[in-house]
Amino acid sequence: MSHEATLLHELPLTSAARAPDAIALHDGPRRVSYAELADDVRRFASGLAALGARRGDRIAIFLDKRVETVVASFGAPAAGAVFVPINPLLKADQVGYILRDCAVRVLVTSADRLRSLAPALADCPDLHHVVVLGTPGTDIASPVPVHGWAALLDAPSKAGQRVIDNDVVGILYTSGSTGKPKGVVLSHRNMVAGAKSVASYLENRSDDVLLAALPLSFDAGFSQLTTAFHAGAGVVLLNYLLPKDVVKAIESHRVTGLTAVPPLWIQLTQVSWSDAARGALRYFANTGGRMPLETLKSLRALMPAASPFLMYGLTEAFRATYLPPSEVDRRPDSIGKAIPNSEILVLRPDGTSCEPGEPGELVQRGALVAQGYWNDPERTAERFKPLPGQLPGVILPEMAVFSGDTVRRDEEGFLYFIGRRDEMIKSSGYRISPNEVEEVLYATQMVGECAAFGLPHASLGEEVAVVVTPREGAELDVARLLAACRERLPAYMVPARVDTREGPLPRNANGKIDRKALAEAARAGLVAGAAR
Repeated sequence: MSHEATLLHELPLTSAARAPDAIALHDGPRRVSYAELADDVRRFASGLAALGARRGDRIAIFLDKRVETVVASFGAPAAGAVFVPINPLLKADQVGYILRDCAVRVLVTSADRLRSLAPALADCPDLHHVVVLGTPGTDIASPVPVHGWAALLDAPSKAGQRVIDNDVVGILYTSGSTGKPKGVVLSHRNMVAGAKSVASYLENRSDDVLLAALPLSFDAGFSQLTTAFHAGAGVVLLNYLLPKDVVKAIESHRVTGLTAVPPLWIQLTQVSWSDAARGALRYFANTGGRMPLETLKSLRALMPAASPFLMYGLTEAFRATYLPPSEVDRRPDSIGKAIPNSEILVLRPDGTSCEPGEPGELVQRGALVAQGYWNDPERTAERFKPLPGQLPGVILPEMAVFSGDTVRRDEEGFLYFIGRRDEMIKSSGYRISPNEVEEVLYATQMVGECAAFGLPHASLGEEVAVVVTPREGAELDVARLLAACRERLPAYMVPARVDTREGPLPRNANGKIDRKALAEAARAGLVAGAAR
């Protein structure tokens, strides 16, 4: 193997060859060296091959943050397969949709999670195998064969498939505007280029210890693994319940780097920090929405020696921009400039470049741009388009990702976020589809009509709000409606505000419920309330 990784699974394998005894993972009291991690990655890949996994087969991983999650995430690519990380907060029906959408062949999960998933798996015809942690119990009614984790790793050695850097390596699911999650297709080249780019500007090194606080199903969460493994650093896997758990982990593991979303940063400013925790961090980084200025000030006062990195990105291109710490005092509301090995354009609808100060769409080009959306050519064509103004003599058009976000660029080239052109709700770092919330509301059979949208929230960024009407001839019990939502939705998608009114709800020119008008009215009401 060359000393420089070009494939995703080579990131930990290369670091293992360089420093086998260095600690790669901290999982509670468990410590896993790079040599041990590399061995398990190879054994997992061999086990998949023994199950008949073929090049390009999708391998879904539905687990919390733990060593086995990491092994499977890098072991699947080592076998020539495609890893599909699933947010551990999702419910059975949502998991089932993802398994069907990308025709998952092997599911890796825990016995408890499998019990809750079993009914949904009956509708997954492409699923051939389930791998569970520990020893599979006889009480699990799975429609497909179930294998124990240890048995898989102990399977007779079998070679994987040939892989090149342009092959698909992962599918990351993010909420879509139609209500169903969309799978962003990433290549080995995308993810390795992203790891090298982010690690370069964060100046990650082998003595770093990064705290994985974000879900590994997020591009920013998984990036903690890839950047650390590229640098040969260690990663602390933390499934935290409270902000103070994060502070304790920083202190006990001497964490040097933490990337989080604004709601967590806000919470972290409201708990006490020991001197050891305050002095441990070399840098802190923000992603998933703009960090409130007061929160940034509080964090800098709390950790004066830590460098702040303000970042912007989209799953479709991993990372887009970052603001260097040296610029934070001068322009704390900027999202910075393009990350290394990437270019950001600000374009008008006709594809021409905007002048400084002129709002336009953020468009990204380069090695980090994803391959499109899985099995969705229509939405792929909307977001991934040939880049205007190709150089003469270029035969094939270069595909760029059109973010749908409106930004402006100042005279010095620094970018500023203005707003989103779609109606996605951004709460706690999650992108939430209004349609998906509405589908669940309708599924309760308690509402006549409904519309979901985001309202500004001081710590979450936005909170989920809904306007609902009762079914004809019936009364609406809001408490019962919310209880039904909690059964069907992860906590971050449950409506925080419910406005009930008599129907019908307003329509737009196309006859659809006018969600935009309802959202604007609700936001105007909040402003009027604040003014009073």
